[in-house]
Amino acid sequence: MTTCLIDASKLSVEFPIYENSHRSVKKAVLNLTTGGRIGKDAGHHTVVTALDNLSFRFEDGARVGLLGHNGSGKTTLLRVLSGIYAPVKGSLVLKGRIASLLDVSMGLDPDATGFENIYLRGILEGLKPSQIKARTDDIADFSELGDFLNLPIRTYSSGMMLRLAFAISTSVDADILIMDEWLSVGDAEFCTKAEKRLETLVKKASILVVASHDPGLIQRVCNRQIHLEHGRIVSDEPVIKVVNALH
Repeated sequence: MTTCLIDASKLSVEFPIYENSHRSVKKAVLNLTTGGRIGKDAGHHTVVTALDNLSFRFEDGARVGLLGHNGSGKTTLLRVLSGIYAPVKGSLVLKGRIASLLDVSMGLDPDATGFENIYLRGILEGLKPSQIKARTDDIADFSELGDFLNLPIRTYSSGMMLRLAFAISTSVDADILIMDEWLSVGDAEFCTKAEKRLETLVKKASILVVASHDPGLIQRVCNRQIHLEHGRIVSDEPVIKVVNALH
């Protein structure tokens, strides 16, 4: 079995702000209470430090919950782990196939049909045509969209779009699963089916990293929790499972 690993050392992410108008600086200052820290780079540009000197190591079996207020750095960290953002300082080692459920609708082409989008997303995920073909029937069946899969997805309702996106995104086999909150889609019946599929995906993954505002979710699915504030780790500790003493 392949050993999966996420190993970060002194990892930092900064966003330079080149538009230094009164309006943009005022907006940056207003966001300071919930966002990253504001400073200057070598070129004297305004810089927001979203992640600051983070070090951690996740190995096989890790179920990590990220906690913190809006703007604490949770989503930025998930995007770094997903390969969307690159750190400006420090190092990051990733071993294992990554599936990111940050935005399940990302990459869908509104003018392409449902079936065409299944193929396009498969290509973006790095799958071979034969692998995409092998998954298509399962994705189609799970989405319950029937003949609508032959129509451009711009004709779909938002619920139909989300069903297709969820079915595609959760059809991959992942060693490392990255999630921003627990996904909930569709009506009650479909939501129950989606919940079971998501739980199966989580169980199969070697490493899970999920950001959430729900302590109950972290308690239920995680064995480690990291609390972020202003882009820094303020605590990193195991999740203590609460056992109901009443029988």
